[in-house]
Amino acid sequence: MRILCLHGQGASASIFQSQTAAFRAKLDETYLFEFVDAPFPCPPAPGINAIFDSGHYAWYPKQAVPFILGAHRWLLEYIEDHGPYDAVCCFSQGCAVVLSLLLYHAKDEHDAQKSASAADIAATGTSDAQPPPPPPLPFRAAIFICGGVPFPALEDLGINIPRRAHEINDRTGKLLREKAGDLARMASHPDQIRRGVGLWDDTDGLLHNPAVLPDPKDVFGLDFTSFPPALRVQIPTVHIYGAKDPRWPSSMQLAYFCDDRKMYDHGGGHDIPRSTKVSNAIADLIRGLDQAIACM
Repeated sequence: MRILCLHGQGASASIFQSQTAAFRAKLDETYLFEFVDAPFPCPPAPGINAIFDSGHYAWYPKQAVPFILGAHRWLLEYIEDHGPYDAVCCFSQGCAVVLSLLLYHAKDEHDAQKSASAADIAATGTSDAQPPPPPPLPFRAAIFICGGVPFPALEDLGINIPRRAHEINDRTGKLLREKAGDLARMASHPDQIRRGVGLWDDTDGLLHNPAVLPDPKDVFGLDFTSFPPALRVQIPTVHIYGAKDPRWPSSMQLAYFCDDRKMYDHGGGHDIPRSTKVSNAIADLIRGLDQAIACM
């Protein structure tokens, strides 16, 4: 199983390689993980430069539709040159790129099918004017870790984002930045780390209860029952997230776009814990994804 790995904003291929080392070590040599740097240099994620001395990159410099679509083009060209891949494994901003690519692809497929059906009914013989079907997806499964949903892309796809959803998104983003700032200070002053207290244990102001999955009618402001049925991710997906991550609501929103999904709460924050329990669980999910691909 060949898996392309996309890091988060302010990180790099080598950083993501280190972050995923524990669960990758639980898999045998038939699982090939390949890591790539995003195209835009950017400042490091808070605190990460205290641990990793490397370049830092982003998939897009601004969360706006032209930049998101540009990230799609870059990724598709990279896969064309270096693929094929069976799956993608992504973290944070990398997840936003992959999810939005999947949703645009789903819309393009639906539009092409709709046009073809209309042409058949009209029997006008003007098939050349119909939008061509998009190429097949360049991977067959996705692993989302601490992922999120880019609202500008959803709005461009015709989904109305209520004000409450924007407010929750803004608030959770602010909470994550505040926590990341705390972690950066701890990295510079290790004496501030308290024995027996996890780095994410004292995260204040969380807007979610991780013991209760949201109702599809209200996934932190998004009503999934009102969305166009075509805007769905059909390939098998795995969703890994942390109960103490301020961005847990966004991970739920991403997961609810995916029909064939497996979900796992690693119990931590906006990170990938390296414990044996978590590593074994993630490895098992990837093995299951491999089996799902084999049955496709």
